[in-house]
Amino acid sequence: MLIHFVRNGPSYLPELEAYAAFIAAQGHQANIHDTSATVPDDAQVVWWICGRVSHLEQLRLKRAFHIHEYSSSSVPPHAWLKDQVKRITQAQPDYRVFQNPWVRERMGFSSRVPSCLRDMGIAPVFFEAPTHVISKEFDLVYLGEMTRLQPFLPVLQSIHQAGRSLLLVGNVPEHIHAQLPPNATVSGRVTHADVPTQLRRARFGLNLVSNIAPYNQQTSTKLLEYCAVGLPVVSNDYPWVRYFASRHQGNFHLLSDNPNTWAPSFGEALEAYPYQVPDLQDMQWPKLLAKMPLWKILFGNG
Repeated sequence: MLIHFVRNGPSYLPELEAYAAFIAAQGHQANIHDTSATVPDDAQVVWWICGRVSHLEQLRLKRAFHIHEYSSSSVPPHAWLKDQVKRITQAQPDYRVFQNPWVRERMGFSSRVPSCLRDMGIAPVFFEAPTHVISKEFDLVYLGEMTRLQPFLPVLQSIHQAGRSLLLVGNVPEHIHAQLPPNATVSGRVTHADVPTQLRRARFGLNLVSNIAPYNQQTSTKLLEYCAVGLPVVSNDYPWVRYFASRHQGNFHLLSDNPNTWAPSFGEALEAYPYQVPDLQDMQWPKLLAKMPLWKILFGNG
């Protein structure tokens, strides 16, 4: 069987690589398309990463089994309105996949289309022991979409005030780079396979997520990867991080909403906090994907 994945945009989607590897391990194949235009008319399975799904394209591919995956709900501005438009106008698939119950409820589809949940996973490379000793050059490391750092620049300044060093893994836009404190070092773009090495250069992982929907209700991939390499986590306080810590018996240092407490939090309190890094072995992509009931529909006993 050949499964065609349609990205529908430039977003970083590590799950696509994980899906392709899992499907190959079952003796099948996966093709990943930037747009549906390159999916052949006789496709057997089309797996849409939603986005909007064109009715015309779904009609062109009417012989295929269609899967709509919602790894996130719509993002601001007008996030709620965009989700309502999708709910009303989206073409109906044969199956839906949602990241978590909140996303499924937020999208609000009322049809009886079967569905399952599929959380974000972690690449096995994050659990592999390093082949050489990696020195701890930095106090904290931040991994992720750097454009989302804009509202957290005061937090980064507090890290500098506390005399701590910070590594930013990824490319930083010029307008944000110009506002970074002098303690921040930027790695530039690195391959996904090199991310664990970069994370291990620091002693603590920094998780900063805007406390607005949908960001505050969805899985923080960077936090999963910090835990996978064994880093204690410092985070701002929001609903998902509390839920995750409770579910996985983790203890993260959650920053107060009061900016006056941030520099002290990154001072002596950074070392003294009783961190607990949860064991996330079961969240490796191969283990996580194997639990999806969808494979039985596609592959039989698969």
